[in-house]
Amino acid sequence: MNTIEDFYPLSPMQQGILFHTLSASKFKMYFLQFGCTICGDFHTLEFKNAWQRVVEEYQILRTSFIWEGLKEPVQVVHREVKLPWEELDWRGLESQEQQERLQAFIKADQEQGFELAQVPLIRFTLIQLTEKDYQFIWSYHHLLADAWSASLILKAVFEYYNAFIQGKELNLENPRPYRDYIAWLQQQDLLKAEMFWRQWLKNFTAVTSLRKDQKISSVDSQDGSYNQQFIQLSTATTAKLQSLTQQQQLTLNTLVQGAWALILSSYSGKEDVVFGVICSGRSATLPEIDSMVGLFFNTLPMRVHIEPEKGLVPWLKQLQVKQAEMQQYEFSPLVKIQRWSDVPLGLPLFDTTLNFHNYPLDVALREGQYQNFKLDNYWSFAKVNYPLWVEIFSGQQLLIRITYDSCCFDTDMVNGILKQFESILCTMVTQPHIKLDALKAIMNEVNKKQQIAKEEKLKEARLEKFKKLKKQKVS
Repeated sequence: MNTIEDFYPLSPMQQGILFHTLSASKFKMYFLQFGCTICGDFHTLEFKNAWQRVVEEYQILRTSFIWEGLKEPVQVVHREVKLPWEELDWRGLESQEQQERLQAFIKADQEQGFELAQVPLIRFTLIQLTEKDYQFIWSYHHLLADAWSASLILKAVFEYYNAFIQGKELNLENPRPYRDYIAWLQQQDLLKAEMFWRQWLKNFTAVTSLRKDQKISSVDSQDGSYNQQFIQLSTATTAKLQSLTQQQQLTLNTLVQGAWALILSSYSGKEDVVFGVICSGRSATLPEIDSMVGLFFNTLPMRVHIEPEKGLVPWLKQLQVKQAEMQQYEFSPLVKIQRWSDVPLGLPLFDTTLNFHNYPLDVALREGQYQNFKLDNYWSFAKVNYPLWVEIFSGQQLLIRITYDSCCFDTDMVNGILKQFESILCTMVTQPHIKLDALKAIMNEVNKKQQIAKEEKLKEARLEKFKKLKKQKVS
C-alpha cells in the first residue's frame, strides 16, 4: 500500500469501456494512438522530462484498474511510475523504408495493447528521421482520457518543455483530481434521469441500422479489421455553413446531427431514428471541470423524428432544443438507459455513433507556442465497440471521417454515405428553406446515381475478367 496514492470507483463510462475491453480482449478495444511529426531545433531530453513532469502532476496517468476478486472494479492511483519511453534512430534509412517501418511499428504497437492492471497505461516513442525531423507516437488506453483531456495533457507538456529549454522552473497549478468527478456523479439524481430517458425512448423498439441484410447483435465480429474514409468540404462551403448557423441561431453540431439523421432514415426506411452521440460531459456543475483530466465523455442515444412536411430550418431548431434537453442528463450511464428503453435486452440501442469534436486536438496543438520547431501531420487511431462511427472536425474546412468494421460495411457503401453527407450539407446552404420530403427526394436521386455508377463498375470488372479468361484460353 506504500506505493498507492489513492483508489476509488470507476465512472459508468469507464465501467462500460472496461467491460468491452475485457470481453473482447484479443481485439485490443479502446486502444488509442496519437502521432505527429516534429520538425526543427528540437530537444529530446527536455521533451522526455516534460512528459515525466506531466505524469507526476496528473493522477489519471498513474492509474491502473483492478477487478478480480472485487465486488466492483476500482481504479488505483500509484505514487510513482516509470516513464515508458523509447527512442529510435532511423536516419540511415531511405524515406520509403522509414514509412514502411513506421506503418509496421504502428500496427505492432496496436496489437500489443495494454495490461489494464499494470501501470502505466501509456507509452511513448520518438523516432528520429533526419537531423531535424522526428515522428512522435503517444499510445494510451481510453479508460484514462478523452480527446479534450488529451489536448490539456499535450498543452501542459509543451508548457513544461518551453520552460525547461529556457532553464526555467515551471509549476503549473495542480489540476483538480478525477476522483472529485466520480464523487459528483454519485450525487446525481438517477430517478429523475430514469423518468426522462423512459419518455425519450418510449415505443422505440428496434435499432436503426445502415445494414439491411445483417442480423444485429449486441457484439459484432470485432475481428479488428477497421478501415477509414473521409471527405473534406471546401473552404467556401464550410464558411457558408458557419454563416447559416449564425443567421438561424443554430450550431454546426445541429446541422451535422440533422444530416446524419436523414442519412439513417434514407438507408433504414424509417422516420424515427436513433443513433449514438458523444457528449463531452463537461457541462456538469462542477467547478474547474473544463481543466480536469480524465474520462468525462459519454455516449447517449439521440432520437430524431423525420417530419416530411416540415421545413428544414424549423426542424433543425427543434432538434437543437432536444439536444439541450438531453444535455441535462448526460451523466446517465448508457447501460441503465438501455434497461429503461423498450429495446429488448441483449440488443443495442444503436450501432452507429457521431462525434462532433468541439475541442479538436490538432487545433489546440496548432495554436500552441513552440520554441524553434513545429508540429505537423497529425494522425490518430481509435478502436471502439461500434461497427461504424462518424467523426466531425471543424476548422476552415469541415472534415467528416468514418471509421468502420470492414466485415459489416464495404468501401463503396461508406464512400456513398460520405457523398450523401456532403450533398445534404451543401443543400442546407443553398436551400435552407427546403422541406424535408424535397430534401429526401434529392438524396434518393444521389442514391440512384451512386447505384448506377456501382453497377457500371461491376459490369466493367466482369468484362475485364471475361477478356482475361478468353485471352488465357487462346494462349
